[in-house]
Amino acid sequence: MQCCFYQQKKCLSCQWMDKPYDAQLAEKQNNLLQQLTQFKPNDVVEPFASHEFAFRNKAKMAVLGTVERPILGIQTDNEMVDLCDCPLYSNSMQNILKLVRTFIRKQGLVPYNINKRKGELKFVIVTESKENNTSCFMLRFVLRSHKLVEKINNSFKQLQDKIQNLKVISINIQPNHAAILEGEEELVLTDTSFLPMTLNGVPLFIKPKSFFQTNRDVASNLYKTASDWVTNLSIHSIWDLFCGVGGFGLSCVSLAIENQIQLTGIEISPDAIECATKSAKKLGFKRLTFKSLDATQYAITEQDIPDLVLLNPPRRGVGKVLMQYLENIQPSYILYSSCNLTSLVEDLMLLSNYQIMKVQLFDMFPHTSHMEVLVLLQRKDR
Repeated sequence: MQCCFYQQKKCLSCQWMDKPYDAQLAEKQNNLLQQLTQFKPNDVVEPFASHEFAFRNKAKMAVLGTVERPILGIQTDNEMVDLCDCPLYSNSMQNILKLVRTFIRKQGLVPYNINKRKGELKFVIVTESKENNTSCFMLRFVLRSHKLVEKINNSFKQLQDKIQNLKVISINIQPNHAAILEGEEELVLTDTSFLPMTLNGVPLFIKPKSFFQTNRDVASNLYKTASDWVTNLSIHSIWDLFCGVGGFGLSCVSLAIENQIQLTGIEISPDAIECATKSAKKLGFKRLTFKSLDATQYAITEQDIPDLVLLNPPRRGVGKVLMQYLENIQPSYILYSSCNLTSLVEDLMLLSNYQIMKVQLFDMFPHTSHMEVLVLLQRKDR
């Protein structure tokens, strides 16, 4: 992939841009094999490749420059770089970023100046989903205070007139002078706060503060693979820990009505749980429960032991307390999806009673060293 920002050394976020894509995949796979050799996995599947460009479905842009000439992008040591034309985004996403940039200028939304601690608009975040091959969008403005809320609320329909299928618009208030993307308060301006995202026939929903993978096509295959791996296992109950909006759990129980699988999804974010519950209701699944709780606290206080535990933790990993607890209660299977190979290995070291049956790399983050890894583990006495 060619990128003028990288070639001009204006943006070096994609550290591996100089490497041919085949070489990137090979290096990641070799790294994975080296790290997991000690666990003697039964089957290491070939990597699942991504598109090389236009694969990101979320753009997080700092709002820089002046109200007369706003810039959406990044601040380097030397300059402010506008990234509306970043090739990681689709043409439709690039066009929307430019329309939002124009809206900022016309409405006089003053960018926040980090050095002077003045101004209001800190970030804009655009998320793209696909419904029946049609793009839908969510737009968030991150403000320092409530000063511009009324102005945006009175004018956001101008954006909806220009941007087809702009379903959700919200304002996040982040008052702190710190490297924090968002604050606690979220003000939804549109009639709905849910952005639909159907993957493999499973209806998912995203709210402004809920997490979803930034590479839709790879996420779709990741969920499908997880479902395929567990379809023929003897499973009657599942814990989906760190479940997010429910993508893994709902994909793995796509036949739950027939098979009567009991799924319990646990996620600390109330918004994500609201999304997962909405999906379950739309599917008509009766034996699915989603709760906004700490995953570790839920697991160590629950009496019933599930047949399968799904794990999809943040980058820090699952952690010693929960992994040791799973080692002790010994569910038949554990399916672990990780975006951090280092924390994955640390967690797997705590599962001496389990054998890795399958592992596969999913290239969620091309042109970087990051990877998503799916691991299926089985209790050794089975």
